[in-house]
Amino acid sequence: MSFFHAVAEHGFLQWVLLAGLLAALGSGVVGTLVVLKRVSFMAGGIAHAVLGGMGVAQWLGGSPLVGATVAAVLAALLIGWLTRRGREREDMLIGAIWAVGMAVGILAIARTPGYQSELMSYLLGNLLLVGREQVLAMVALDAALLLALALLWRPLVAALFDEEFARARGLPVQALQQGLLVMIALAVVVLVQAVGLVLVLALLTLPAATALRLGRTMGAAMGLAVAVAATEIVAGLALAYEADAPAGAVIVVLAALAYLATLVRRRA
Repeated sequence: MSFFHAVAEHGFLQWVLLAGLLAALGSGVVGTLVVLKRVSFMAGGIAHAVLGGMGVAQWLGGSPLVGATVAAVLAALLIGWLTRRGREREDMLIGAIWAVGMAVGILAIARTPGYQSELMSYLLGNLLLVGREQVLAMVALDAALLLALALLWRPLVAALFDEEFARARGLPVQALQQGLLVMIALAVVVLVQAVGLVLVLALLTLPAATALRLGRTMGAAMGLAVAVAATEIVAGLALAYEADAPAGAVIVVLAALAYLATLVRRRA
């Protein structure tokens, strides 16, 4: 039975497909800003701090998803505050947050009795295990992202790509840059449920990088990035289902191949 026939017959696969499309929305919208602003290392720091939140939440008997969201937002706020101070090297500070988040998560997992299958699915990614609860959480997170982007679009674009002009217009540049980091944090939580913590940075950047080589404006590139990510996720799910392979890894390989194809096309 093919993946698409299985989707028509099995309700749980319909949730999986919907989760993949929601992940594509977060990937394309926020990923475009990440690639244009060249803050992928910051996004990586936020992403890997998430493990600490998930591990502590599980250890305390709470929801790993709630822990992931809290940890991601706190990491975004901390990275923004530390980089504004400018007293230490930015890459060192982000690397420290990256490492400490992972370490706290590993310690919390080690202190939690039994095999933590839910945490492993967040760490390594297993989109085929996503259910109704996770999909509803992804809907809420994507809605928050789109609402923030709609409200802040013009000042955010000005602050991110022409800081002097934005300051001359009296825009709160630092607050808007901090807002971008919080948006990245929410997108990371959405994508962790699709491809896992290990591969989240790839899905946040590769579809957007592919789209930016094809789209002529930022808005067009953002829409194209959503379409590219959706295509890669659906194709990856279908291939993973047929081959009985990890869905997250297949999706990221397809995303890398698509980006490589645009590089080859540009040079041809």
